Amino acid sequence: MSKEASVSMLVLARLLAIATLIGTGDVMAHESMGNPSTGQDTAGALKVSKASERETVLTYTFDAPRQLVFDALTQPDLLNRWYGPRGWSLVACDIDLKVGGAYRFVWRRPNGTEIGVQGAYREVKPPERFVRTESFVPAWPGGGIVSTTALIEEGGKTKVAITSLYESQKARDDDVKAAQHGATESFARLAELLAELR
Repeated sequence: MSKEASVSMLVLARLLAIATLIGTGDVMAHESMGNPSTGQDTAGALKVSKASERETVLTYTFDAPRQLVFDALTQPDLLNRWYGPRGWSLVACDIDLKVGGAYRFVWRRPNGTEIGVQGAYREVKPPERFVRTESFVPAWPGGGIVSTTALIEEGGKTKVAITSLYESQKARDDDVKAAQHGATESFARLAELLAELR
């Protein structure tokens, strides 16, 4: 099995993680990242942790109000401006943001090949949280994921926490090896967009 086939995405980060694996063949995994001196989440600091045998939690704090962050995560016109690895184009971005509504994202890589993710929303509470299923095209061996994105605003900053529930511990472990590396660039791109929009 190729490294590309063995890795999924934390939908904000997984595509860049795959691109990184393709480009370098090696990505180090860490149990967590963030501000090591205080243990607190700060704007621009990424933290990835294993919450249970089948779950990961990724957190990142943005220097922007919650509604703006929620919009950037759920509105196609904004997603088209930041979502995915540098050099890839988002060629399909379909979102029906309601319980039972479907979504589909398709990216085209510089080499012309395409990769996508699709699913349905299980819960939508703007601007507080959304829960959705994720399946990948082409499919990856780890199966589907249920992803919960929560947004917490404090002092004008918004902490985004994405909890991913995998079908197995192996699927979680395969994914976490690369996902945080991809999340760092994806979230940096989102932070740049949020700064423009403020």
